[in-house]
Amino acid sequence: MKKTLTVLAAAVFVTGIFSCKKAGEEDLLSRIQKKGKITIAMEGTWAPWTYHDEKNELTGYDVEVGKKIAEKLGVEAEFVEVDWDGIFAGLDSKRYDISLNGVEITEERTLKYDFSEPYAFTHTALIVKKGDDSIKRFEDLKGKTTTNSLGSTYAEFAESYGAKVVTIDSFEETLQLVEHGRADATLNDNATFYYYQKIKPENPFKAAVLTEEASRVAVPMRKGEETKKLLEAVNKAIEELKQSGELARISEKYFGADLTK
Repeated sequence: MKKTLTVLAAAVFVTGIFSCKKAGEEDLLSRIQKKGKITIAMEGTWAPWTYHDEKNELTGYDVEVGKKIAEKLGVEAEFVEVDWDGIFAGLDSKRYDISLNGVEITEERTLKYDFSEPYAFTHTALIVKKGDDSIKRFEDLKGKTTTNSLGSTYAEFAESYGAKVVTIDSFEETLQLVEHGRADATLNDNATFYYYQKIKPENPFKAAVLTEEASRVAVPMRKGEETKKLLEAVNKAIEELKQSGELARISEKYFGADLTK
């Protein structure tokens, strides 16, 4: 009987070891802090969110916010540039820990991903060429051709109004298609468009209309127990950046406005 109890106790002890190991493996925050870096996916082609400056260095609102979040977690930020449609695929395959790329919270996305608290709020702008009065509201998109990144909320939004969407890689390219008549319009966030107007005041575009309701921009990550502690840590970091005024300062730097409220 004593021998049986000893064997049983040993089995319980071994099981406990493997259980602890498994729990550690499921904790993404622990793994991130152990390796000393968090891998962040972004496009790198969407100014002023993520883009390359005149020195070809990666910069932008999301780049600075990403660095600040990493700092709060006690690690370095490792940025990986990828096309929009590869961001979520990379999260799924665990190539990236999180993404900062002006990602909006949508009902469909929340079914598969966990999102942090919003760190920016924007409105969708319907962008057309100056002088084009055939599109004055979103309902006018029916039967028209728009252009946006594959899988973006803007493409889905345009399709919901009956538009045919031509997919392209970057905001600059969508504007080129509109300018040369290969698309009637493009959709993007108002902050990005206002920034574009600021750096290129002679541009041939206008915002025909904006959505009334603001979109919530947040940090997506894989859903589940694996990311629970990471989500809590990212939320805490964002809240601290808001309370200190640092988040608003970064927003003012890149957008010329506080998008954090």
